Amino acid sequence: MFSFCIMPFPIIAAAATVGLVTVGALFWRIARIKVTDTAALAISSKIARGAMMFLYEEYKIISIVALIAATFIAIFASISAAAAFVIGAILSLTCGFVGMRAATMANVRTTLAAKNSGERAAFLIAFDGGGVMGFAVASVGLIGLSLLCLWNMSSSNFELLLVSFGVGASFVAFFARVGGGIYTKSADVGADLVGKLEAGIPEDDPRNPAVIADNVGDCVGDTAGMGADIYESYVASMVSTILLGLTQYHGDVRYATLPLVISALGLIGSFIALGANKVIKASSSTMLRNATFIAVGVFLALSYVYTNLCGIDQNLMIALVVGCAAGIIVGLITEYYTASRPVRKIAEAAQSGAATNIIYGLSVGLESVVAPVIILAGGIWIAYTFGGSMFGVALAAVSMLATVAITMTIDAYGPIADNAGGIAEMAGFGKPVRAITDKLDALGNTTAAMGKGFAIGSALLAALGVFAAYAEKAQVLIINVMNPEVLAGVFIGATLPFLISALTMRSVSKAALSMVQEVRRQFKNIPGLMEGKAQPDYDRCISIATRASLREMILPGVLTVIIPVIVFVAFGKLALGGALVGATVTGVLLALMMANGGGAWDNAKKYIEAGHLGGKGSPAHHAAVVGDTVGDPFKDTSGPALNILIKLLSMIALLLATMM
Repeated sequence: MFSFCIMPFPIIAAAATVGLVTVGALFWRIARIKVTDTAALAISSKIARGAMMFLYEEYKIISIVALIAATFIAIFASISAAAAFVIGAILSLTCGFVGMRAATMANVRTTLAAKNSGERAAFLIAFDGGGVMGFAVASVGLIGLSLLCLWNMSSSNFELLLVSFGVGASFVAFFARVGGGIYTKSADVGADLVGKLEAGIPEDDPRNPAVIADNVGDCVGDTAGMGADIYESYVASMVSTILLGLTQYHGDVRYATLPLVISALGLIGSFIALGANKVIKASSSTMLRNATFIAVGVFLALSYVYTNLCGIDQNLMIALVVGCAAGIIVGLITEYYTASRPVRKIAEAAQSGAATNIIYGLSVGLESVVAPVIILAGGIWIAYTFGGSMFGVALAAVSMLATVAITMTIDAYGPIADNAGGIAEMAGFGKPVRAITDKLDALGNTTAAMGKGFAIGSALLAALGVFAAYAEKAQVLIINVMNPEVLAGVFIGATLPFLISALTMRSVSKAALSMVQEVRRQFKNIPGLMEGKAQPDYDRCISIATRASLREMILPGVLTVIIPVIVFVAFGKLALGGALVGATVTGVLLALMMANGGGAWDNAKKYIEAGHLGGKGSPAHHAAVVGDTVGDPFKDTSGPALNILIKLLSMIALLLATMM
């Protein structure tokens, strides 16, 4: 047997190093582009300052809550477990910070590239900006986990340290996703309701006081928030698969370290796909598609070579293929529902008013749940059958996330393109520039919707892997729904996604109300604002969105952490197992409905704005804006929060079982 099969850490270290070097190179490529337009630079500086102000305040709150949680872990488990928790949290925060910095640097450079060099140059800068986040998530997560395994795999408390690290990542992700989601949608809804519907001014018009806050929200919600979400899935899937590999293969190092190797090979595949995209001359949409397929193809080829050389059961290769295929198919289904015929039907329904637009959009969101769930269910069955156990399912989750560097690159590209359009509008660059940024933004909306579908699918597989690890650790090998404890747990768990969705939707409504009142006040009280002769108070709107989002994120986060502990203490491990089943099922269904429905409403509005059915300012457009406003918290706040909810619940349950 080859030495790297027993000690694969050099392979992992090499891949992680390539990833970190890529992060640095992409960051340098963006930073070295000089911004010479003073108007665009001033706007981008305000966006960057607002984003960093939010991040600073959010990280302060997360740090306080995380230190309280770490104290409990230190008291009831060990100081080393608390340290692992803190490290997992810090690495997640680091990814968000690095990705945010890159996004706020790349947005204005994308705008100027569109103005001076055309679509392809603008696309490549936005793509590089997304690449910083994508490769940071993959590299940092891989380094953190591999070092933890290298230094502690032979220790008696290794499992506790591993789980604590994963809980740290999950803990931060929930707060980051919820806080960022509330921020971005309170600003977006406030800007749209007053700017578009009441004042009748275009999106991203510099006269709108909420426009900078809206662009900041794209960064904090869709860049930092999504990065934390995917980072957490990436870590959780590997944690659960390592634990299952240790128990189900009786400590065989080849299987215990296989998730780390698989992720390293996926990072290499992503790097090759990134390079290929620079060489292949194609349209922007084709380049994004090629990046995914090249990364997956290289990853599967390398995985086949590695598993063959190391004598690993080749049935597990089927699980790897299933994970990749399920991720791609779910993404394509999401693309259909958010960028194809259903979108046009929603737009047509808007001709008879906002009510019919909303009704048809809800029907599309509900219908869009069916096909992805069938695909994921089939994938779970195949992975379990050929993998021989839940290890196969957990490995499928790792496989789906192995190429996360390129997947996250494609997703993080979207908010940068969106910001670029806003800067072009506010800087007055004219229709030709805006036409380019709008095209890139439309593509970004599709990739963002596909990214949300991917995040939900990976969340399901990752949560199942963690649940399997919990079941083994807690010796809950059979979930009997006729058992009253289990049945009670199922219903309690099933209500949690609805509770968290209600709280986050209400938070957006309350924060948006404050934003609407402030925008109305400025339109009324600042002389010459509507005529373009005075400047709005952008900072006031940024401050309102920041305070509201940080205040409102605390209750959902605390409830998500406390409720599984209460169920475990009050009703026992069987009830907690049932709660995980209930929360996972309803959470995935709700998340898909909200993400796809919200994305479809958004693109229906953009379809009308492109000149169809009367275009901008028409009755259909007004109705579509209302539908989009309803869909905004669906797709960018409540839906994404559920991805992390189901994983965080499982990770906390696993931590409780491991501590026992």
